Amino acid sequence: MSQRNTGVTSQVVNAQACPVREVLDRVAGKWSVQILVAAAHGPIRFTELERGIEGISRRMLTLTLRNLERDGLVSRTVHPTVPPKVEYELTPVAQELHETLQRLTDWSERHRVHIAESRAAYDAAHDTEATAASGRS
Repeated sequence: MSQRNTGVTSQVVNAQACPVREVLDRVAGKWSVQILVAAAHGPIRFTELERGIEGISRRMLTLTLRNLERDGLVSRTVHPTVPPKVEYELTPVAQELHETLQRLTDWSERHRVHIAESRAAYDAAHDTEATAASGRS
């Protein structure tokens, strides 16, 4: 019998996959990856992150840092100065993750031209098909 028909198997698979999916959603998020890469070389201040990550809003940076801290990937240190100096640093778990992210970043850099060319070829082929299909109507 297929998984679709039993209901039981798919519930077990979904229950096991859900925590993994949740973790992957967090660490693979657009802003999380950029923060983890930016903070990989030691403590970094909020304003440095804000300036270094193009397009991130102050609110999104705050929310993402809180989530990464909650997940044990970033530690937050507040220095008792006026104004307070806040630094973020990757935890050992996140340092391990950074190695994987760095390999993914390197792969992306090596293959970005190929992917851009493939997208352009795909889009051109499908635009031609769409134009031909609309001409038949």
